[in-house]
Amino acid sequence: MGADEAVSTARRLLKLREAEQPRLKRIADYMCGNHASVYVPKGARAEYRWLIERAKVKILPLVVTVVSQNMYVDGYRPKGSDDNAAPWAVWQANRLDARQHGVHRAALTYGASYVVVMPGKPVPVITPFSPRRLTALYADPVNDEWPIFAIEDRLENTAKGQRRVVRVYDDQARYTLTGKPDGTELQLDGPDAVMRHDLGVCPVVRFVNTDDLDGDGVLGEVEPLIDAQDQLNMTTFNLLMAQQYAAFRQRWVTGMAPPLDNNGNPVEPFRSRVDGLFVAEDADTKFGEFGQTDLKGYLDSREATIRHISTLSQVPPYHLLGQMVNLSAEALAAARDGLDRKIDERESLFGEGWEQALRLAGLAAGDKKAWADTAAQVVWRDTSARSLAQTVDALGKLVTMLGVPPQELWERVPGVTQTDVGRWKKAAEQGDALGRLNGIIEKQMAPAVAAPAGPVPDVAA
Repeated sequence: MGADEAVSTARRLLKLREAEQPRLKRIADYMCGNHASVYVPKGARAEYRWLIERAKVKILPLVVTVVSQNMYVDGYRPKGSDDNAAPWAVWQANRLDARQHGVHRAALTYGASYVVVMPGKPVPVITPFSPRRLTALYADPVNDEWPIFAIEDRLENTAKGQRRVVRVYDDQARYTLTGKPDGTELQLDGPDAVMRHDLGVCPVVRFVNTDDLDGDGVLGEVEPLIDAQDQLNMTTFNLLMAQQYAAFRQRWVTGMAPPLDNNGNPVEPFRSRVDGLFVAEDADTKFGEFGQTDLKGYLDSREATIRHISTLSQVPPYHLLGQMVNLSAEALAAARDGLDRKIDERESLFGEGWEQALRLAGLAAGDKKAWADTAAQVVWRDTSARSLAQTVDALGKLVTMLGVPPQELWERVPGVTQTDVGRWKKAAEQGDALGRLNGIIEKQMAPAVAAPAGPVPDVAA
């Protein structure tokens, strides 16, 4: 693209991008705790508004965290191989052992996230993006593997203040444009504004939370739970109101004329408080108190809403309620069944995204064999809730009863990384080599040990 075409394309993509930003901003607000307020009557006092600010139970981040913490890419294997493929070195160089979690969390939160793969030295550069910073445009958003264009949009701080930085990606190059913070006066920024990659595809990989075949847009984990979050906040507010005004026993008084203010208007004779005492001089004055409001109904309502959120999100209730009493291993596995199925589905969807990104990283590194390897798969770490003794016992039975080689099961031990497995295999190979060497030495020494020291005596004599 030329300079004029790059600018016009950027403006067109920015306009298309604006349509999804309000939805993403709302989701981001709920993740940060900026929830919609409960109803505030006109003329509400400061105390009322103080309670509103404290009636927010930020449970939606936990729904995302529980799923994300169970997803960890631990390797990238060609078909039939125990060793990682060449693009795994690019993964390590880009610190994706840690940065992968941002990609997973963004996809779980908003429904989609992206990584951009660009050639670099000494290895290609893989950069994760939230959909709030990057948008990809597909000819067919359901079936196309690669987008036509992608646009990155951000504000950048400089010595002269902020400026708008917009990058447009296509199948041949990346175009960097800068302008004012409001997006006006966009233009290609200097001689390095066009970076050619010549990959033949737009170097952007999309990760989706659900597989949408209708093209209506993918949903994250947060958006379907926003109404339930608002219900939870409303119940919490009512609970705080009851605690503030009705849980404390309110007193009443009869037989006393109320005092008057300077304008002759009656005022409260007493200010009800915990450390206060009501005293009257008239012997006919009577005092009493109302019963306090029972808070159990509010607490049960809150718990019911949280259980509803648990059902919708397939996150076990004990994660959200913090209640887990004497659960057996079987009961714990049953409680996690829905979560495990959900994690399996997300690993399948995100795994395809990582495989696509690593293939593209191979192409960016000039490795045509890695680019053509569509059978290689990422390896996910096993994070299922099983005790180590139970897992090792099951793996031991696979070895003894089914004849599975022990080395093939090492990576299934919980908490064991690919580095650990590689070190174990190297130690096992060295042990086998030492054993074979000892066997050879023993065979060579066997004739010398068996040979007699002198002439054989004549037995008959």
